[in-house]
Amino acid sequence: MNVSEGRDAAKLEAIAAEIEALPSAFLLSCAADPDHHRSVLSFIGTPASILDAAFGAVKKAVQLVDLRTHRGVHPRIGVVDVIPFVPIRGVSMQKCQAIARRLGKRIAQELQVPVYLYGEAATRPERRELSVIRKGQFEGLVQEIKVNRAKKPDFGPNSLHPTAGATMIGARRPLIAYNIYLNTSDDVVARKIAARIRESGGGIPGVKALGFYIDSKGLSQVSMNVTEYHETSLLKIFKRVGEEARRFQTEIVCSEIVGLVPQAALRKVMIRTLKLENFHSSQILEKRIAEVLGS
Repeated sequence: MNVSEGRDAAKLEAIAAEIEALPSAFLLSCAADPDHHRSVLSFIGTPASILDAAFGAVKKAVQLVDLRTHRGVHPRIGVVDVIPFVPIRGVSMQKCQAIARRLGKRIAQELQVPVYLYGEAATRPERRELSVIRKGQFEGLVQEIKVNRAKKPDFGPNSLHPTAGATMIGARRPLIAYNIYLNTSDDVVARKIAARIRESGGGIPGVKALGFYIDSKGLSQVSMNVTEYHETSLLKIFKRVGEEARRFQTEIVCSEIVGLVPQAALRKVMIRTLKLENFHSSQILEKRIAEVLGS
């Protein structure tokens, strides 16, 4: 789940504690990014425990985070922006869709936070994509949700929660959050490269991309979600971004994987080639699950 808080460790610890409080839910990772002002919390569990853990984490985030004062480079509509349910082992996509709907109803009823269903759980074809729902962000959606029927949520009121905004809940296959840093501070270059490589613009299949300036590094970043890593390797993406960077007289400085990555997507020989920064083997999904479950 993606929380719109990447700077306050105490708040993140409190949110994570709600997940860890469930005996059959297991926190795998909490990856915080102060520039994006966003954190990704990954956790596993049974269908029942994962729903309760997610609700507890959302409830705590709603209590602690105020989106009215939130400023970060990543687009968002809620303090808990996105909650994807991903089938890992012994669970069908249909079950994940059902969990998404149940959680959405509960959040809307008990917390008064409107919920949009996306991905495999979407009730409308156009809402399969997060970018469609998120257009205009929190600030734009404040009025749009009240007057635009296309912005009517799947659950909850036709008005944003005053401090928590709205939440997008869905079901999907595993993806990789992958960022590449360029040797330029010009975010226009990063945005142009992102536009060239994203699938929706005729670029690389299974790649969603945005461009940002990252203040802490003084560099621009091509920020990506890789949804079809079996067909489109990280190496292919790295090489393509490198080619595009050279068009703008710049080059790749380094890259990073945010959170967890399926083992099939990453070979040991690729780590140096991809110029991966701060990568640890515990970021490999299967390895981390084995560590947490003691198997």
